[in-house]
Amino acid sequence: MAFLLDTNILLRMIDLDHPMNKDVTNSIKSLRSQNEQLFIISQNLIEFWNVCTRPLEKNGLGMTVSETEGEVSRIENIFIVLPDTSKIYLQWRNLVKKYQVKGVKVHDTRLVAAMLVYEIDKILTFNVNDFRRFSEITAIHPTDIS
Repeated sequence: MAFLLDTNILLRMIDLDHPMNKDVTNSIKSLRSQNEQLFIISQNLIEFWNVCTRPLEKNGLGMTVSETEGEVSRIENIFIVLPDTSKIYLQWRNLVKKYQVKGVKVHDTRLVAAMLVYEIDKILTFNVNDFRRFSEITAIHPTDIS
């Protein structure tokens, strides 16, 4: 089996003081021990960069570009980064129409599109409800990994 990781997983993974860090660490360790493949796409890294470099007062992590670059490089070495393809856009286009997706939810829909293109049926996320509409995939919370 395989999992796509949601961006919130990556963000909690690097924030050692965050209360959800332990849940991420434990779930990733457990999935790796079960020989699960863990994937990300470029969109994860773009969203990650956004939150990392955004000021604290704007709900970001307030990191420098240099600090963020170091974390992105580390993440790229830990997880398999799937390449973008035109098929992802075409799949996304079908999904936003099928599910009548609006506003910021288009970003989650693109993750689902990549999952379908790469035949990944599970996403590890803290925002399980954001993915419930998509019958093609299963969203799993880190605390549900044993």
